[in-house]
Amino acid sequence: MRDEAPILSGQAVLVTGAARRVGAAIARALHASGASVVLHYRSSLDEATRLAAELNAVRAQSAVTVRADLNQIACLPELARTAATAFGRLDILVNNASSFYPTPLGAIDEHAFDDLIGSNLKGPLFLAQAAAPFLRQAQGLLLNIVDIHGLRPLRGYPVYSIAKAGLIMLTKSLARELAPEVRVNAVAPGPVMWPEDADRELQEKIISRTLLKRPGSPTDVAKAVVFFATAAPYVTGQILATDGGRSVGW
Repeated sequence: MRDEAPILSGQAVLVTGAARRVGAAIARALHASGASVVLHYRSSLDEATRLAAELNAVRAQSAVTVRADLNQIACLPELARTAATAFGRLDILVNNASSFYPTPLGAIDEHAFDDLIGSNLKGPLFLAQAAAPFLRQAQGLLLNIVDIHGLRPLRGYPVYSIAKAGLIMLTKSLARELAPEVRVNAVAPGPVMWPEDADRELQEKIISRTLLKRPGSPTDVAKAVVFFATAAPYVTGQILATDGGRSVGW
């Protein structure tokens, strides 16, 4: 009996911010499901190169890297074209890249506003627009990595919360704009892989308010992404909270 091909075999995926952390976990999971992956990075060249080598060792010529600054909107059409030509098609775009840091009221400056809105909302919008023709041709999937704090704000992080709220609405809007050819959904993580300099007291407070009383992992987010990519063909315009019940037990 011949083994069946992995479910995403023959499909091509672009993951932004794929070199490390949650993005790398998403790239590995989609690759393990059979997809070829385009690993976007901005400054993490070494990590992206190592990840591509790791994936290509598993399946030859199945991963490539591409550099782009998502805040440079003029570069995004080229990023989409590069991703679509790397493997001859583009089936899935995962908008994962994100900036995250506090902006307490009274200390917000224009640079922080532009950076947080740019990486979390503006960049994903314009990249989705550039990738839309390729995704439509492939009858594909657009996935945004949002945040439960796009639904309920995180104290001290108003600009980040605003940006993720916009990305949630963008997900729903693009589901309408790109239907019926392209499905558009989002994964909303809770406490998953905080930045190294994140406030420990804040982390513990948020984790204590999850129903499961523990942090999540990048793998938890990656599994939700794979669910949308492989097991949800009749789902679009939806936000899946992957937060240990944080949004229920607020």
